[in-house]
Amino acid sequence: MLPTLLTPILVDVARIFCGPALVVPMLAPGRAAKKSLLELATQSFPGMVFWVLVLLVLFSLVCWYIIGFKYFHLRKAKAGSDAFLETFWKSRRLDEVYTNAKEHPESPTAQVFVAGYVELSKLQSGAAAEGDAMRDRLGDLESVERAMRRAQMEEVTRLEARVAFLATTGSAAPFVGLFGTVWGIMTSFRDITATGSASVTVVAPGIAEALIATAIGLMAAIPAVIAYNLFVQKIKVISAEMETFSNDFLNIVKRHVLK
Repeated sequence: MLPTLLTPILVDVARIFCGPALVVPMLAPGRAAKKSLLELATQSFPGMVFWVLVLLVLFSLVCWYIIGFKYFHLRKAKAGSDAFLETFWKSRRLDEVYTNAKEHPESPTAQVFVAGYVELSKLQSGAAAEGDAMRDRLGDLESVERAMRRAQMEEVTRLEARVAFLATTGSAAPFVGLFGTVWGIMTSFRDITATGSASVTVVAPGIAEALIATAIGLMAAIPAVIAYNLFVQKIKVISAEMETFSNDFLNIVKRHVLK
């Protein structure tokens, strides 16, 4: 079932990159062609190339899913952070900002604020219970900073989820395709040795398989590398925004405590 579904895709790729002159001999029905493919399948050569192609197609499909998912994920994260920051700098009360932050779960910056605000609330409750002034507990503000940094690391980890697979595909897919290419060339030489002829009919199947493996390997790797670099840059921007906001929030808290 799977070979039947993938055959049209592989044929179209071969026609584009190899030309019809190489594709037709490989696919033309005939006793000799069928016998050659059956013989090679017995020796695992076409089976190996085919599963290399299947692996590359699966890598490509997974990459395109990740690209679409991360594009909308990072877009929502950036838009949510921008909306939260606008609300933060316009508000005069932290409790109002906290209520607004709970409405932006997709915003990494909002989640960093929530972590810092919750920790600050604990310090204020502890100081009120013990009758101390908050300025006397200034050293405890380090716990707020740690909470915000911990939340920042969690958000960065969430933003980077699945992105590493794009890097893996971008670096590994060309080599997997090269493996298929080498195997296809080996198949062609075996056919030449077995038949004692170097005609196009003998050589074309192995060459076509080799070029298809190379083409699909590049088709899987190029979008993955481009998307990976784009997403890494977007994640760096969001991470820098979280770092800047953390510093600004801590400065505001310190000025409020020392007042």
